[in-house]
Amino acid sequence: MLISTDKAVNPSNVMGASKRAAEMALSQLAMQGHATRFMAVRFGNVLGSSGSVIPKFKEQIARGGPITVTHPDITRYFMTLSEAARLVLQAGAIGESGQVVVLDMGEPVRIVDLARDLVRMSGHAVSDIEITFSGLRPGEKLYEELLADADNTLPTVHPRLRIAALQTLADPALISDLESGLSGHPPGVEDEAVKRCLQRYVAEYRPS
Repeated sequence: MLISTDKAVNPSNVMGASKRAAEMALSQLAMQGHATRFMAVRFGNVLGSSGSVIPKFKEQIARGGPITVTHPDITRYFMTLSEAARLVLQAGAIGESGQVVVLDMGEPVRIVDLARDLVRMSGHAVSDIEITFSGLRPGEKLYEELLADADNTLPTVHPRLRIAALQTLADPALISDLESGLSGHPPGVEDEAVKRCLQRYVAEYRPS
């Protein structure tokens, strides 16, 4: 079971592109007739996980602010820790080899609205805690997508789970080339070299 991410859809950074490359490699494995089933799940932002914005915002509120948000219009999909764990288990139960299973997480949430809600829940008025906008970081998108336009979606027996058949590479040898190309870079290699390698194999990757 590959733990992938919504950032793998039309990736704009190395994390998303490498996850998409892993999905493609998984898809090739699924076509080789193994008894093992190879599947992926795409996570949104998991509430309370390492790096989640909520603990960060709570710390900033406790200090009296300011709360730092990258952009006033930025949105993200969210899921709880229990939803993330169930997604993995349910995907293993209902998925078939070569598929990516996606949880319906509802509508994306504006991060600035989340910050204001946390301010209120902390017993403050919104005007008490300043919110500052730091600007999008390199490779960061205003919004994430759970599915690419080319993904063929299928319903499942679970009302909140959808399946997208992964788009495969035309030539299985490209997977070996990709692996060799990335593993062949010694530590300290320039970032641009890694980006160029990923771009050769992940057509939809558009570095910012």
